[in-house]
Amino acid sequence: MSSNGPDKSHATLRYTSLRVSIFLGCLLVALLLGHFQVIPVSGEAGVIFLFLLAAVASAPLSYALLGKQRDEMSAQISGKVSGLRSRTAERIAAQNAEEDAADDAARAAAAGQN
Repeated sequence: MSSNGPDKSHATLRYTSLRVSIFLGCLLVALLLGHFQVIPVSGEAGVIFLFLLAAVASAPLSYALLGKQRDEMSAQISGKVSGLRSRTAERIAAQNAEEDAADDAARAAAAGQN
């Protein structure tokens, strides 16, 4: 289990798999409609049309049905990004402190020689 809890540890994977599932369901419906000639399909262009139809149909369905999963995924990603930002800021601050200490030591040595 991660620090995000068991429900949110794989939020991106869950959201992506659900979106793919919705697309495949829409594709199945489109292919069945094409097979039973509810939608006229001819050749490769017709099959490409069915894929595009499935993509267009699945987008608003995903938006409407997967709001909770999208919010969980967003929270997971923003948490990781903010953690990365804070670690980077701490590392930069430590490097700046080391550089300042070395600079001060060089100035003190130069002042001691004069």
